[in-house]
Amino acid sequence: MASKLPLTETVGMALNTLRANRLRSLLTMLGIVIGNASVITLVGVGRGAQNLAEDQLSNLGANVLFVVPGNNDTRRRGVAFPKTLVLEDAEAIAEQVPSVKRVAPQISTSAVVQAGSRSSSSSVNGVTPAFLPVRSFEVARGRFISEQDERAARSVVVIGPDLRDKLFPTGQAIGQNLRIKDQSFNVIGVMAPKGAVFGNNQDENAYIPLSTMVSRLTGRDATYGVSLSFISVEAKNEASTGPAKFQITNLLRQRHRILRDDDFAVRSQKDALTIVGTITGGLTLMLAAIGGVSLLVGGIGIMNIMLVSVSERTEEIGLRKALGARSSDVLSQFLVESLVLATLGGIVGTAAGLGTVAAVAALTPLPATIGGGVVLITVTLSGSIGLFFGVVPARRAAQLDPIVALRSL
Repeated sequence: MASKLPLTETVGMALNTLRANRLRSLLTMLGIVIGNASVITLVGVGRGAQNLAEDQLSNLGANVLFVVPGNNDTRRRGVAFPKTLVLEDAEAIAEQVPSVKRVAPQISTSAVVQAGSRSSSSSVNGVTPAFLPVRSFEVARGRFISEQDERAARSVVVIGPDLRDKLFPTGQAIGQNLRIKDQSFNVIGVMAPKGAVFGNNQDENAYIPLSTMVSRLTGRDATYGVSLSFISVEAKNEASTGPAKFQITNLLRQRHRILRDDDFAVRSQKDALTIVGTITGGLTLMLAAIGGVSLLVGGIGIMNIMLVSVSERTEEIGLRKALGARSSDVLSQFLVESLVLATLGGIVGTAAGLGTVAAVAALTPLPATIGGGVVLITVTLSGSIGLFFGVVPARRAAQLDPIVALRSL
């Protein structure tokens, strides 16, 4: 009985066969290369999107809660938010909720801001002086809205750096006048860069006193009074955000005379991070699944090419068996060929994917990244796919009858 062929010799024969058919081997590897590159790239981009969202949310402040009008049903259906939050709600939260440090009511509206012949569409926000510390914003030049500005309803405005560049590209902005809805405002400050939050560029915003917003731009609702877009609430510390959320909810339910089906929602940064993590995690899994389909297609390609190879090498297989090679030796050789093709394809595809992720991180605002565990999993998975899809052609080669095979010589 013939002795078993050493593994090193089996590997050597497999490599020699692949080298003898370089072009076919490269084309066979192509599906695995594309599949691995797709998985690495899509997972890296998905994680980058999650990191970007988390970075933007971290700018909101760890202790900040947002009270917004409308219930979950209206938000799901895209219905316009009802006017359920009023200025008195913000005042009650500040006075009656012990876990709260500061409250910043806000009214936001879109408007065209003009300065001379230049204009830009902007989000105009009516705020109080508490907005700056609650939202962790900073002023780069000039000053922010003061208590005196708020009490006197002065026509003053603080603008974001991008809005400043659009309206005053060559000159000093502070001290200049601009117009919002045909109302004149004096620029008293320029905000420090803040970046985008959920697609809204904070650096293009304009900020005016809340009292001025009500008296000159939006007016009072005849039924509700001063309706707010939302209320930013700063808890005393991070541990107080839970109690503050509970206390605010109960207080507003009492004020609005409701027991359930709240006409408002209280959201924390942690809630937003959980939602974002769930969404981006699901998207990342979906993208990885799409890349996984490419890997499966690559595995099927390997199986097809190896089946063709078995047909073309029938004489070789028959001659080896006639000279004493065992079926297990033939099986091992074809499995090794499939494994080498898939593993090399996985390594090349992983390198291409890592290069793409690095390019995305360098050339776009998306902080795309990939962990070493994902790299290891994808390379291992590609090798496993090679073994799995190589079983059928390897078994066919191993089961060939040497007498039948030699008849084709």
